[in-house]
Amino acid sequence: MPAVAIVSDTTHYLPSALVAENDIHLVSLYVGWGGSPERELAISSLDEFYERLRADPQLPTTSQPSIGDFLAVWEPLLDAGQEIVSIHLAGGISGTCEAARQARQLLVERGVGERVTVLDAETGCGGMGLLLLAACAAVHEGADREEVIARVHDARGALRIWFCLDTLEFLRRGGRIGKAQAWLGGTLKIKPILSLEYEITPVERVRTAGRAFERMVQYAQELKASGADGWVVQHIQAPEQSQRLIERCREIFDCEPIFTSEVGPVIGTYTGPGLLGVGAIPRSLL
Repeated sequence: MPAVAIVSDTTHYLPSALVAENDIHLVSLYVGWGGSPERELAISSLDEFYERLRADPQLPTTSQPSIGDFLAVWEPLLDAGQEIVSIHLAGGISGTCEAARQARQLLVERGVGERVTVLDAETGCGGMGLLLLAACAAVHEGADREEVIARVHDARGALRIWFCLDTLEFLRRGGRIGKAQAWLGGTLKIKPILSLEYEITPVERVRTAGRAFERMVQYAQELKASGADGWVVQHIQAPEQSQRLIERCREIFDCEPIFTSEVGPVIGTYTGPGLLGVGAIPRSLL
């Protein structure tokens, strides 16, 4: 058994096989309509969720895990003698990390909290997935908790990730628009390109989906040029565009992606269908 356990929430959207292979322990966020959100982990059909998201004038509600949800995952790991590094969705768009810190404080009062470190990923989705895999790589190398934390910090410093959306409307309706607020008004028809640096951060805006796609390809080229060659592609209900971007990225990086996947309901509630994202860190961190 490794000395350090890696825990996260569900908003990285790593393929389930990678989660299992790396023994990443998950604390689920909640999402749903009508005042009865369910665990994101329990939603089996993304197609059905996004079909309703397109059609329903009411956005679903999302909520962070409870303190009890964190304790339910952490306590068996502590009982087994492990230390914990728990990495969570950016605090600028979610209270998940704060809830984790409150759960840790309860453990401090019980005398075991010093064995738990809570880290704000200051990103989400594929970016957080890469941080988790960097942490797991350190664990597999026999790193102690401080060395795992240092690896995560190195990965976060090297991470670059961008995503384009069909519209800003879902971010506006969900109240997660962050610094892209300045783009509202007469600009909802643009194709926004954004990043997640603690909160949603605008990068640029273009007029057409074709131009947005080509900018994502150019970002991939910039990643490669900077030495960030451990790359990922994610999407929401855009499999054809995603596959095209993967093919272009294979040519750019001359290697396979670390992973590709579809972003799930909690983040998808605020971005809407049509998201396409690319990001990377140096493969040496993995």
